[in-house]
Amino acid sequence: MKEIPKISAAEWEVMKLLWKENPLTSEKIINSLTVKMNWSTQTVKTFITRLIKKEAVGFEKVGRTYNYYPLISEDECIKAENESFLQKVYDGAVSMLFTKFLEEEPLSKKEIEDLEQLLKSKKKEK
Repeated sequence: MKEIPKISAAEWEVMKLLWKENPLTSEKIINSLTVKMNWSTQTVKTFITRLIKKEAVGFEKVGRTYNYYPLISEDECIKAENESFLQKVYDGAVSMLFTKFLEEEPLSKKEIEDLEQLLKSKKKEK
């Protein structure tokens, strides 16, 4: 499997659009993000260019139009981000992450039941 590039928070906005719908023209990406994020056209173009250089986004030229599409899946990126966060903040200790999270976050009865089911199924896998 190829290495997943580091994607900035701003670049994630471009990727989220492309994961939702692709291919997209630069015009559609720019129109969406200039409204949603209040970014300039040049800012959006810069993020697209960075993502192409990182090999996270590919493109196809059709006439005078460029169509962009993701080269990596959302799941791959989420997994890489989770692993990076876990290493950086918790030295890779999953139990420490969950302990801290569960101590600090209020959970509904349904969420607790769902977590219990998940833990039971994980226990069966082992």
